[in-house]
Amino acid sequence: MADTTSDFSDQGIEGTVNQLQRHISVDNATIAPHGATEGPINGAKRMNGERLDDVIHEALEGLRDMQLEDGEWMFPLEADATIPAEYILLQHYLDEIDPVIQEKLATYLRACQGDHGGWPLYYDGDFNMSCSVKAYYALKMAGDSPDASHMRLARDAILFRGGAARCNVFTRVTLALFGQVPWRAVPVMPVEIMLLPRWFPFHLDKISYWSRTVLAPLLILHAHRPRAINPRDQHIAELFVTPPEEERDYFTQRKGVMTNAFLAMDRLLRVLEPAFPKSARRRAIKRAEEFIVERLNGEHGLGAIFPAMANSLMALDCLGYEQDHPHRKDAKKSIENLIVLKNGDAYCQPCNSPVWDTCLAAHAMMEAGEPVDSPSMVAAMKWLKSKQVLDVKGDWASQRPDLRPGGWAFQYQNDYYPDIDDAAVVVMALDRAGNGENAESVSRGLEWVEGMQSNNGGWGAFDADNDHQYLNYIPFADHGALLDPPTVDVSARCIGMLSQLGYGAEHPAVARGLAFLERMQESDGSWYGRWGTNYIYGTWSALCAFNAVESCDLNEPRIQRAVAWLKARQHDDGGWGEDGATYYPEMRDLAKASTPSQTSWALLGLMAAGEVKSVAVKRGIDYLLEASRTDAVWDEKFYTAVGFPRVFYLKYHGYRAYFPLWALARYRNLRQGNRQTTPYGI
Repeated sequence: MADTTSDFSDQGIEGTVNQLQRHISVDNATIAPHGATEGPINGAKRMNGERLDDVIHEALEGLRDMQLEDGEWMFPLEADATIPAEYILLQHYLDEIDPVIQEKLATYLRACQGDHGGWPLYYDGDFNMSCSVKAYYALKMAGDSPDASHMRLARDAILFRGGAARCNVFTRVTLALFGQVPWRAVPVMPVEIMLLPRWFPFHLDKISYWSRTVLAPLLILHAHRPRAINPRDQHIAELFVTPPEEERDYFTQRKGVMTNAFLAMDRLLRVLEPAFPKSARRRAIKRAEEFIVERLNGEHGLGAIFPAMANSLMALDCLGYEQDHPHRKDAKKSIENLIVLKNGDAYCQPCNSPVWDTCLAAHAMMEAGEPVDSPSMVAAMKWLKSKQVLDVKGDWASQRPDLRPGGWAFQYQNDYYPDIDDAAVVVMALDRAGNGENAESVSRGLEWVEGMQSNNGGWGAFDADNDHQYLNYIPFADHGALLDPPTVDVSARCIGMLSQLGYGAEHPAVARGLAFLERMQESDGSWYGRWGTNYIYGTWSALCAFNAVESCDLNEPRIQRAVAWLKARQHDDGGWGEDGATYYPEMRDLAKASTPSQTSWALLGLMAAGEVKSVAVKRGIDYLLEASRTDAVWDEKFYTAVGFPRVFYLKYHGYRAYFPLWALARYRNLRQGNRQTTPYGI
C-alpha cells in the first residue's frame, strides 16, 4: 500500500487535492500490447494461459499498490467543463480568486474545447450550449481576450445555435447572479417552498437528494437576488442573439401540455410573489438556512456534491456569514478539496468516490485471488466498515421512518444521503471477505437495503418511491433529472446482494425485484443503464441479478435475448463500446470505439449468463489483453458513466483499473473451475 495519488488521467494526473491531502503515484512505463498465441478452442485460437496470468498478476499488483494507507482506494472522478468553469465563476462571484488554480483550470478548459468550437459533455461529444457558455465566460473571467482565436470560435458556435438565451435553467441562474440576464429568465422559485406541507404536490421530500441539496440554498439566492462582485467587471453580451433584456423566449424550448400548464403557473406566481407575507418569507429563509447548516457535513460539504456546495457557499455569503465563520470556511474547504492538480492544468471533480472505488476494487482483487486475510483486504474491509452510517436517519427516512440506518455514502462522508447502490456492493464485498467480524455490518446493511425497496419492486439510488414524474415538467426541471426513481442497475445490485446472502427467488423482496427487472427489459433484449453508459451497463447488471438467483433458468428467452443483444454489439476488434448519445432514442445504437470498462461489463454479463466458453467472450478477453495500459490502468479516453442522462456525464478513472482485472480474473476462474457461472451477486 502507498500513501500516494494516481496518474489516472489520459493527460497524466500528478496530484489530487482532497480532504485528506493524499497523493498516489504509478509507474509511467507503458506495457506493449500482446496477442494470443496458442492453438484453437472451438475453432478459435486458444487463450495463452501464461499471458492471461501475467496480465492478471500485473494488474493486481498495480491495483494493490494504489491502495491508500488506511485501506481505501480513491480515484479521480472527472465530469465535463461545466464544473471547472463554475469553480472559476464562483471565485469571481465572491472575489476570492486564486490566480494559480484559476490559470490551471483555464488551461484545462482550453484543452477540452471541441472541434465544433464549443464544449461537449463528454469526450468526443457534440456541442452543448450550457457547458459552452459557462466555459467561455469562465475563460473571459480568467483573462482570455474575446478576440483570441479559440474565443471567437466558441462565440461563433454559440451564436450559430441560438445564443446564450438557449442555456438551461441552472446556467441562466448563474448568469442572473452575474447580471447577464434578468431574473425573469429563470423560473419563479419562491423560498416559501420550504414551508409547504408534505401532502402538497411539490415538496422537498418529493424530489431527489441532489435536487433538494441544490435547491434549498438556491431558494435563498432567489429570494435575495444578490449580485456577483465580479471584480474584473466581465460580461458576455456578445453571446446573445437578442439583447438579454429584450429576449422574450427563455422558456420556449420545452413543449407539451404539462409543460405549458406549469409555465402558466409560473407566470401566475410572478404576479403573486411580491404580495407574499414578509413574515412567511423570513420563516422560509430561516428554514432553508437550517436545512443547509444541519447538512453542511463539515469539510465534506452540503450533499458532498459540487453544485450543492457552491450554492451553499453563495447562500451563506448572502445571509451575512463572514469569511472566517466556521460554516462558511467548511463550505469553501469542501469545494477546494475537489480540485485535481496536474502539471500544467487542473480540473474540479463533481464529488469524490472513495466508497464506490474501494468496494469495486476489493471485488476485483478478491476475484483475482487476493487472499481475504491479506493486509490489503483486511485494511479495505476495516475501512469500509468504518464508513457505514449507523446513527443518522437521513432524508430517506421521510419514506421509511421506522427503518434503522445501515447504508454507506458514495463519498468520504455524507451521512444524510447514503447510497443504496454503494450499500449493496459493500455488503457483498464484506460478505465475500468471509470474516466473522463483518457479520454485524452485513446484517445492518442488508436490513437497510431491503427496507429501501420501492413499491414497484425496484430500488432507487438514495430514496424509496421517489417517482413523482409530473414534477419533471416544472420549469426548474428542464434537465429532466429532478427525481430518483427505481432503476435497473441499482435494483439488480440489490437483488444480487439478497441472493448472495441466501434469499431465494420465492422471497418477496427478490420476487418483486425480479418482476421489476422483467418489466424493464427493452424489446431488443437489453436493459437501460441509468448510472453507467448505457445498455451494456444495464444489461450486465440485470444478467448478474438473474444469475445470482439460483432458481433462475439462464436458458429462458429473456436471458438469451440479452445474450444475443450483447453478442450483436461486439465490435470487430473484439471489444464493446457505447456512446453517451445513446440516451437519445434516435442514437441508441451509437458506438464510436471499444473501451476497456464497457468491454469488461459485457464480458461479465455474458459470463453471468453462462457464456464463458463462447467465441464472443474469448474475443473480448483477447481485446483486454491486447489493449494498451500502464500496469493496472488501461487506456480509456471515453466517458462511460452518467450523472444525469443527456445532461451530465462522468469518467471514473478507477473503472479502467478494476473492471478489466475483474473480467479477466473471472474468466480464468470459470475456465479453471467446475462452475458455469459465478456464485456472487455481482
